[in-house]
Amino acid sequence: MTQIGFYPGEILIPDCNLEKWSVIACDQFTSQPEYWEEVWKKTCRHPSASKLIFPEAFLEKSDFNEQVARINQNMEDYLQSGLFRAYPDSLIYTERTLHDGSTRRGIVGLLDLEQYDYRKGAASLARATEGTVLERIPARVKIRENAPLEMPHVLVLIDDREKSVIEPLAEKISSLEKLYDFPLMMGGGQVRGWLLKGEQYQAIADALQKLADPEAFAARYGVPDAPALLYAVGDGNHSLAAAKECWERLKMFLTPEEAAGHPARYALVELCNLQDDSLKFEAIHRAVFVPDPDSLVEEFEKYAAGCQGKEPPQSVSVLTRKGERTVSIPHPERTLAVGSVQEFLDQYLNTWPGKVDYIHGDDVLRQLADRGAVGFRLPAMEKGDLFKTVIQEGALPRKTFSMGEASDKRYYLECRKIK
Repeated sequence: MTQIGFYPGEILIPDCNLEKWSVIACDQFTSQPEYWEEVWKKTCRHPSASKLIFPEAFLEKSDFNEQVARINQNMEDYLQSGLFRAYPDSLIYTERTLHDGSTRRGIVGLLDLEQYDYRKGAASLARATEGTVLERIPARVKIRENAPLEMPHVLVLIDDREKSVIEPLAEKISSLEKLYDFPLMMGGGQVRGWLLKGEQYQAIADALQKLADPEAFAARYGVPDAPALLYAVGDGNHSLAAAKECWERLKMFLTPEEAAGHPARYALVELCNLQDDSLKFEAIHRAVFVPDPDSLVEEFEKYAAGCQGKEPPQSVSVLTRKGERTVSIPHPERTLAVGSVQEFLDQYLNTWPGKVDYIHGDDVLRQLADRGAVGFRLPAMEKGDLFKTVIQEGALPRKTFSMGEASDKRYYLECRKIK
Protein backbone atom coordinates (compact mmCIF):
# COMPACT_ATOMS: atom_id res chain seq x y z
CA MET A 1 0.00 0.00 0.00
CA THR A 2 1.27 3.46 -0.90
CA GLN A 3 2.02 5.83 1.98
CA ILE A 4 -0.44 8.66 1.31
CA GLY A 5 1.54 11.30 3.22
CA PHE A 6 -1.44 13.30 4.56
CA TYR A 7 -2.66 12.74 8.10
CA PRO A 8 -4.65 14.16 11.03
CA GLY A 9 -2.84 15.75 13.96
CA GLU A 10 -3.34 18.10 16.90
CA ILE A 11 -4.63 21.40 15.53
CA LEU A 12 -4.90 24.57 17.59
CA ILE A 13 -7.62 27.21 17.12
CA PRO A 14 -7.28 30.53 18.96
CA ASP A 15 -10.12 31.40 21.32
CA CYS A 16 -10.37 35.10 20.50
CA ASN A 17 -11.81 37.53 17.95
CA LEU A 18 -10.93 35.60 14.79
CA GLU A 19 -11.56 38.61 12.55
CA LYS A 20 -8.61 40.29 14.26
CA TRP A 21 -6.57 37.10 14.50
CA SER A 22 -6.61 35.97 10.87
CA VAL A 23 -4.36 37.81 8.38
CA ILE A 24 -3.27 37.06 4.84
CA ALA A 25 -0.12 35.13 3.86
CA CYS A 26 3.12 37.02 4.55
CA ASP A 27 4.27 36.79 0.91
CA GLN A 28 1.40 38.90 -0.41
CA PHE A 29 1.33 42.67 -1.11
CA THR A 30 5.14 42.78 -1.00
CA SER A 31 5.26 46.08 -2.92
CA GLN A 32 2.41 47.62 -0.94
CA PRO A 33 3.62 48.19 2.63
CA GLU A 34 0.58 50.38 3.17
CA TYR A 35 -1.56 47.19 3.10
CA TRP A 36 0.40 45.75 6.01
CA GLU A 37 0.38 49.06 7.88
CA GLU A 38 -3.42 48.99 7.72
CA VAL A 39 -3.44 45.38 8.95
CA TRP A 40 -1.32 46.42 11.94
CA LYS A 41 -3.70 49.26 12.78
CA LYS A 42 -6.56 46.77 12.88
CA THR A 43 -4.76 44.13 14.94
CA CYS A 44 -2.14 45.74 17.19
CA ARG A 45 -4.42 45.86 20.25
CA HIS A 46 -5.64 42.26 19.86
CA PRO A 47 -4.28 38.70 19.82
CA SER A 48 -3.37 38.29 16.16
CA ALA A 49 -1.40 36.19 13.71
CA SER A 50 0.05 39.52 12.53
CA LYS A 51 2.36 39.29 15.57
CA LEU A 52 3.56 35.81 14.57
CA ILE A 53 4.64 36.50 10.98
CA PHE A 54 7.25 38.53 9.12
CA PRO A 55 5.59 40.26 6.12
CA GLU A 56 7.98 40.11 3.21
CA ALA A 57 7.22 43.74 2.43
CA PHE A 58 9.49 44.58 5.39
CA LEU A 59 12.16 41.89 5.10
CA GLU A 60 14.80 44.30 3.83
CA LYS A 61 13.79 47.19 6.08
CA SER A 62 13.51 45.62 9.51
CA ASP A 63 16.06 44.41 12.03
CA PHE A 64 15.66 40.80 10.99
CA ASN A 65 17.07 39.00 14.03
CA GLU A 66 15.21 41.17 16.52
CA GLN A 67 11.95 40.69 14.67
CA VAL A 68 12.38 36.89 14.52
CA ALA A 69 13.11 36.78 18.25
CA ARG A 70 9.99 38.88 18.90
CA ILE A 71 7.86 36.51 16.78
CA ASN A 72 9.14 33.46 18.69
CA GLN A 73 8.47 35.15 22.03
CA ASN A 74 4.95 36.12 20.96
CA MET A 75 4.29 32.48 20.07
CA GLU A 76 5.51 31.34 23.49
CA ASP A 77 3.39 33.98 25.20
CA TYR A 78 0.26 32.90 23.34
CA LEU A 79 0.90 29.25 24.20
CA GLN A 80 1.47 30.03 27.87
CA SER A 81 -1.63 32.24 28.08
CA GLY A 82 -3.99 29.40 27.19
CA LEU A 83 -5.19 31.20 24.06
CA PHE A 84 -5.63 28.04 21.99
CA ARG A 85 -8.21 25.27 21.97
CA ALA A 86 -6.55 21.96 21.04
CA TYR A 87 -8.17 19.37 18.78
CA PRO A 88 -6.12 16.15 18.89
CA ASP A 89 -5.99 13.70 15.99
CA SER A 90 -8.07 16.00 13.79
CA LEU A 91 -8.49 17.50 10.35
CA ILE A 92 -10.57 20.54 9.43
CA TYR A 93 -12.88 20.82 6.44
CA THR A 94 -12.91 24.44 5.22
CA GLU A 95 -15.02 26.53 2.88
CA ARG A 96 -13.69 29.90 1.77
CA THR A 97 -15.89 32.40 -0.03
CA LEU A 98 -13.68 34.24 -2.54
CA HIS A 99 -13.90 37.77 -3.95
CA ASP A 100 -16.04 36.61 -6.89
CA GLY A 101 -18.55 34.81 -4.65
CA SER A 102 -17.33 31.29 -5.44
CA THR A 103 -16.42 28.79 -2.69
CA ARG A 104 -13.06 27.03 -2.41
CA ARG A 105 -13.19 23.82 -0.39
CA GLY A 106 -10.24 22.25 1.38
CA ILE A 107 -8.99 20.00 4.17
CA VAL A 108 -6.43 21.22 6.71
CA GLY A 109 -4.09 18.45 7.81
CA LEU A 110 -0.49 17.30 8.12
CA LEU A 111 1.75 16.71 5.11
CA ASP A 112 4.61 14.29 5.75
CA LEU A 113 7.82 16.13 4.79
CA GLU A 114 9.49 12.77 4.17
CA GLN A 115 7.18 12.50 1.16
CA TYR A 116 8.00 16.00 -0.18
CA ASP A 117 10.96 17.14 -2.27
CA TYR A 118 11.37 20.60 -3.81
CA ARG A 119 14.60 19.83 -5.66
CA LYS A 120 14.91 19.66 -9.43
CA GLY A 121 14.17 16.17 -10.77
CA ALA A 122 12.16 15.16 -7.69
CA ALA A 123 10.14 11.94 -7.94
CA SER A 124 8.43 12.17 -4.55
CA LEU A 125 4.71 11.89 -3.79
CA ALA A 126 4.60 15.64 -3.07
CA ARG A 127 6.56 18.07 -5.27
CA ALA A 128 7.03 21.74 -6.01
CA THR A 129 5.20 23.06 -9.07
CA GLU A 130 7.61 25.94 -9.58
CA GLY A 131 11.35 26.38 -9.52
CA THR A 132 12.53 26.94 -5.96
CA VAL A 133 14.75 29.97 -5.45
CA LEU A 134 17.31 28.57 -3.02
CA GLU A 135 18.31 32.09 -1.91
CA ARG A 136 14.80 32.63 -0.54
CA ILE A 137 14.92 29.65 1.82
CA PRO A 138 17.46 30.76 4.51
CA ALA A 139 15.35 33.67 5.79
CA ARG A 140 12.34 31.40 6.10
CA VAL A 141 14.43 28.75 7.84
CA LYS A 142 15.62 31.37 10.32
CA ILE A 143 12.02 32.29 11.11
CA ARG A 144 10.92 28.66 11.57
CA GLU A 145 13.93 26.93 13.15
CA ASN A 146 13.26 28.08 16.73
CA ALA A 147 9.53 28.71 16.42
CA PRO A 148 7.29 26.67 18.74
CA LEU A 149 4.30 27.07 16.41
CA GLU A 150 3.49 26.95 12.72
CA MET A 151 0.55 28.45 10.86
CA PRO A 152 -0.30 27.30 7.34
CA HIS A 153 -0.60 29.42 4.23
CA VAL A 154 0.47 26.50 2.03
CA LEU A 155 -2.12 25.21 -0.45
CA VAL A 156 -1.42 21.71 -1.76
CA LEU A 157 -3.27 20.48 -4.85
CA ILE A 158 -4.62 17.07 -5.77
CA ASP A 159 -5.92 16.31 -9.26
CA ASP A 160 -9.16 14.59 -8.26
CA ARG A 161 -11.24 14.56 -11.42
CA GLU A 162 -13.99 12.45 -9.85
CA LYS A 163 -14.16 14.79 -6.83
CA SER A 164 -13.93 11.88 -4.41
CA VAL A 165 -11.72 13.29 -1.62
CA ILE A 166 -12.91 16.73 -0.52
CA GLU A 167 -16.27 17.37 -2.17
CA PRO A 168 -18.26 14.60 -0.38
CA LEU A 169 -17.66 16.42 2.91
CA ALA A 170 -19.84 19.33 1.80
CA GLU A 171 -22.88 17.06 2.09
CA LYS A 172 -22.03 16.09 5.68
CA ILE A 173 -21.50 19.45 7.37
CA SER A 174 -24.85 19.32 9.16
CA SER A 175 -23.48 16.43 11.24
CA LEU A 176 -20.05 18.01 11.90
CA GLU A 177 -18.96 20.37 14.67
CA LYS A 178 -18.49 23.88 13.29
CA LEU A 179 -15.28 25.46 14.58
CA TYR A 180 -15.40 28.90 12.98
CA ASP A 181 -17.39 31.08 10.60
CA PHE A 182 -16.36 34.72 10.15
CA PRO A 183 -15.46 37.42 7.60
CA LEU A 184 -11.78 37.91 6.76
CA MET A 185 -10.32 41.40 7.01
CA MET A 186 -9.24 43.60 4.09
CA GLY A 187 -11.70 42.13 1.60
CA GLY A 188 -10.72 38.49 2.08
CA GLY A 189 -14.24 37.06 1.92
CA GLN A 190 -15.65 34.57 4.46
CA VAL A 191 -14.18 31.36 5.91
CA ARG A 192 -15.90 28.47 7.67
CA GLY A 193 -14.45 25.33 9.22
CA TRP A 194 -15.75 22.01 10.56
CA LEU A 195 -13.98 19.39 12.69
CA LEU A 196 -13.12 16.03 11.11
CA LYS A 197 -12.19 13.01 13.24
CA GLY A 198 -11.15 9.40 12.70
CA GLU A 199 -14.18 8.06 10.85
CA GLN A 200 -14.11 10.89 8.31
CA TYR A 201 -10.34 10.52 7.82
CA GLN A 202 -10.62 6.90 6.76
CA ALA A 203 -12.83 7.83 3.80
CA ILE A 204 -10.37 10.60 2.83
CA ALA A 205 -7.41 8.20 3.10
CA ASP A 206 -9.14 5.58 0.96
CA ALA A 207 -9.91 8.12 -1.76
CA LEU A 208 -6.33 9.43 -1.74
CA GLN A 209 -5.05 5.87 -1.94
CA LYS A 210 -7.03 5.33 -5.13
CA LEU A 211 -5.61 8.52 -6.65
CA ALA A 212 -2.07 7.34 -5.89
CA ASP A 213 -2.58 3.84 -7.31
CA PRO A 214 0.22 3.33 -9.88
CA GLU A 215 -2.01 1.87 -12.60
CA ALA A 216 -4.65 4.56 -12.23
CA PHE A 217 -1.97 7.25 -12.18
CA ALA A 218 -0.32 5.93 -15.34
CA ALA A 219 -3.64 5.77 -17.17
CA ARG A 220 -4.67 9.26 -16.04
CA TYR A 221 -1.57 10.98 -17.45
CA GLY A 222 -0.33 8.52 -20.07
CA VAL A 223 2.98 8.01 -18.23
CA PRO A 224 3.39 4.27 -17.59
CA ASP A 225 6.76 4.40 -15.83
CA ALA A 226 6.57 7.71 -13.95
CA PRO A 227 6.45 7.72 -10.12
CA ALA A 228 3.13 8.96 -8.77
CA LEU A 229 2.64 12.67 -8.14
CA LEU A 230 -0.24 12.92 -5.68
CA TYR A 231 0.39 16.38 -4.20
CA ALA A 232 1.49 19.47 -6.14
CA VAL A 233 2.32 22.53 -4.05
CA GLY A 234 0.16 25.34 -5.42
CA ASP A 235 0.94 28.17 -2.98
CA GLY A 236 3.61 28.59 -0.33
CA ASN A 237 6.31 26.38 -1.86
CA HIS A 238 9.20 28.35 -0.35
CA SER A 239 7.67 28.16 3.12
CA LEU A 240 7.19 24.42 2.72
CA ALA A 241 10.77 24.11 1.44
CA ALA A 242 11.94 25.90 4.60
CA ALA A 243 9.97 23.42 6.73
CA LYS A 244 11.65 20.58 4.84
CA GLU A 245 15.09 22.10 5.36
CA CYS A 246 14.46 22.53 9.09
CA TRP A 247 13.34 18.92 9.34
CA GLU A 248 16.36 17.58 7.44
CA ARG A 249 18.69 19.43 9.83
CA LEU A 250 16.84 18.33 12.94
CA LYS A 251 16.46 14.64 12.10
CA MET A 252 20.24 14.17 11.93
CA PHE A 253 20.19 14.38 15.73
CA LEU A 254 17.24 12.02 16.26
CA THR A 255 16.99 8.25 16.52
CA PRO A 256 14.72 6.56 13.93
CA GLU A 257 12.13 6.08 16.66
CA GLU A 258 12.24 9.77 17.63
CA ALA A 259 12.08 10.89 14.00
CA ALA A 260 9.05 8.74 13.20
CA GLY A 261 6.72 10.72 15.43
CA HIS A 262 8.44 14.08 15.77
CA PRO A 263 6.05 17.02 15.15
CA ALA A 264 8.59 18.84 12.93
CA ARG A 265 8.43 15.93 10.45
CA TYR A 266 5.06 17.29 9.32
CA ALA A 267 3.76 20.61 8.05
CA LEU A 268 0.22 21.90 8.42
CA VAL A 269 -1.25 22.59 4.97
CA GLU A 270 -4.60 22.95 3.25
CA LEU A 271 -5.40 20.32 0.64
CA CYS A 272 -7.45 21.57 -2.35
CA ASN A 273 -8.71 19.94 -5.52
CA LEU A 274 -7.29 21.33 -8.76
CA GLN A 275 -10.69 20.53 -10.29
CA ASP A 276 -12.59 22.76 -7.86
CA ASP A 277 -14.57 25.21 -10.01
CA SER A 278 -13.49 28.12 -7.78
CA LEU A 279 -9.81 27.47 -8.45
CA LYS A 280 -8.72 29.77 -11.24
CA PHE A 281 -5.17 30.19 -12.42
CA GLU A 282 -4.09 33.81 -12.71
CA ALA A 283 -0.88 35.09 -14.22
CA ILE A 284 1.87 36.42 -11.97
CA HIS A 285 3.33 39.52 -13.56
CA ARG A 286 6.79 41.02 -13.05
CA ALA A 287 7.47 44.53 -11.80
CA VAL A 288 11.14 45.42 -12.17
CA PHE A 289 12.71 48.36 -10.35
CA VAL A 290 15.91 49.54 -12.06
CA PRO A 291 17.80 52.86 -12.33
CA ASP A 292 17.31 53.00 -16.11
CA PRO A 293 13.91 51.61 -17.22
CA ASP A 294 14.47 52.53 -20.89
CA SER A 295 17.66 50.47 -20.99
CA LEU A 296 15.87 47.45 -19.50
CA VAL A 297 13.15 47.60 -22.17
CA GLU A 298 15.74 48.02 -24.93
CA GLU A 299 17.71 45.01 -23.70
CA PHE A 300 14.54 42.90 -23.52
CA GLU A 301 13.74 43.75 -27.13
CA LYS A 302 17.26 42.65 -28.12
CA TYR A 303 16.83 39.42 -26.16
CA ALA A 304 13.46 38.72 -27.81
CA ALA A 305 14.83 39.28 -31.31
CA GLY A 306 17.88 37.13 -30.62
CA CYS A 307 16.13 33.97 -29.42
CA GLN A 308 16.75 31.00 -31.75
CA GLY A 309 14.47 28.35 -30.29
CA LYS A 310 11.78 26.20 -31.88
CA GLU A 311 8.82 26.97 -29.61
CA PRO A 312 5.71 28.73 -30.99
CA PRO A 313 5.91 32.56 -31.08
CA GLN A 314 5.19 34.49 -27.89
CA SER A 315 4.28 38.07 -27.10
CA VAL A 316 4.70 40.02 -23.86
CA SER A 317 3.15 43.35 -22.85
CA VAL A 318 5.68 45.76 -21.33
CA LEU A 319 4.42 48.68 -19.22
CA THR A 320 6.32 51.84 -18.27
CA ARG A 321 5.46 55.42 -17.34
CA LYS A 322 5.46 56.15 -21.06
CA GLY A 323 2.73 53.62 -21.80
CA GLU A 324 2.43 50.04 -22.94
CA ARG A 325 3.99 48.16 -25.83
CA THR A 326 3.94 44.57 -27.06
CA VAL A 327 7.26 42.79 -27.55
CA SER A 328 7.19 39.73 -29.81
CA ILE A 329 9.49 36.72 -29.39
CA PRO A 330 9.39 35.02 -32.83
CA HIS A 331 11.55 32.00 -31.94
CA PRO A 332 11.42 31.44 -28.17
CA GLU A 333 13.64 28.90 -26.48
CA ARG A 334 11.30 28.43 -23.50
CA THR A 335 7.92 26.68 -23.62
CA LEU A 336 6.10 29.44 -21.74
CA ALA A 337 6.35 33.22 -22.06
CA VAL A 338 6.95 33.42 -18.32
CA GLY A 339 10.03 31.25 -18.81
CA SER A 340 11.36 33.58 -21.51
CA VAL A 341 10.84 36.69 -19.38
CA GLN A 342 12.32 35.09 -16.28
CA GLU A 343 15.40 33.91 -18.18
CA PHE A 344 15.98 37.43 -19.49
CA LEU A 345 15.49 39.04 -16.08
CA ASP A 346 17.86 36.60 -14.40
CA GLN A 347 20.53 37.44 -16.98
CA TYR A 348 19.93 41.20 -16.82
CA LEU A 349 19.86 41.46 -13.01
CA ASN A 350 23.00 39.35 -12.78
CA THR A 351 24.79 42.23 -14.53
CA TRP A 352 22.87 45.37 -13.60
CA PRO A 353 21.42 46.60 -10.29
CA GLY A 354 17.69 46.18 -9.74
CA LYS A 355 14.94 44.24 -8.05
CA VAL A 356 12.06 42.17 -9.40
CA ASP A 357 8.74 41.78 -7.61
CA TYR A 358 5.99 39.30 -8.43
CA ILE A 359 2.62 40.96 -8.87
CA HIS A 360 -0.98 39.71 -8.81
CA GLY A 361 -3.44 41.76 -10.82
CA ASP A 362 -3.23 44.13 -13.79
CA ASP A 363 -4.26 47.18 -11.74
CA VAL A 364 -1.36 46.84 -9.29
CA LEU A 365 1.08 46.31 -12.17
CA ARG A 366 -0.15 49.46 -13.88
CA GLN A 367 0.17 51.46 -10.63
CA LEU A 368 3.75 50.30 -10.12
CA ALA A 369 4.62 51.11 -13.74
CA ASP A 370 3.26 54.62 -13.21
CA ARG A 371 5.62 54.94 -10.23
CA GLY A 372 8.64 54.06 -12.37
CA ALA A 373 8.78 50.26 -12.49
CA VAL A 374 8.94 48.27 -15.72
CA GLY A 375 5.97 45.90 -15.81
CA PHE A 376 5.87 42.62 -17.73
CA ARG A 377 2.28 41.46 -18.14
CA LEU A 378 2.14 37.69 -18.66
CA PRO A 379 -0.59 35.26 -19.78
CA ALA A 380 -2.07 32.70 -17.41
CA MET A 381 -1.47 28.97 -17.95
CA GLU A 382 -4.29 26.43 -18.22
CA LYS A 383 -4.72 24.71 -14.86
CA GLY A 384 -5.54 21.38 -16.50
CA ASP A 385 -1.97 21.23 -17.82
CA LEU A 386 -0.34 21.52 -14.39
CA PHE A 387 0.11 17.94 -13.21
CA LYS A 388 1.11 16.47 -16.56
CA THR A 389 3.60 19.30 -17.17
CA VAL A 390 5.24 18.82 -13.76
CA ILE A 391 5.34 15.03 -14.28
CA GLN A 392 6.92 15.28 -17.72
CA GLU A 393 9.07 18.42 -17.49
CA GLY A 394 9.59 18.98 -13.77
CA ALA A 395 8.91 22.22 -11.92
CA LEU A 396 7.70 25.20 -13.92
CA PRO A 397 9.60 28.50 -14.03
CA ARG A 398 9.23 30.20 -10.67
CA LYS A 399 6.10 32.28 -10.15
CA THR A 400 4.40 30.94 -13.28
CA PHE A 401 0.85 31.07 -11.94
CA SER A 402 -1.24 32.23 -9.03
CA MET A 403 -4.37 30.54 -7.75
CA GLY A 404 -6.69 33.52 -7.80
CA GLU A 405 -6.22 37.15 -6.86
CA ALA A 406 -4.01 38.26 -3.96
CA SER A 407 -7.03 38.73 -1.68
CA ASP A 408 -7.98 35.05 -2.28
CA LYS A 409 -4.76 33.70 -0.79
CA ARG A 410 -4.91 31.69 2.38
CA TYR A 411 -5.22 33.59 5.66
CA TYR A 412 -3.40 32.38 8.76
CA LEU A 413 -5.81 30.82 11.24
CA GLU A 414 -5.07 27.29 12.50
CA CYS A 415 -1.83 26.57 14.38
CA ARG A 416 0.20 23.54 15.40
CA LYS A 417 3.04 22.88 17.82
CA ILE A 418 6.27 21.88 16.06
CA LYS A 419 8.52 21.59 19.13
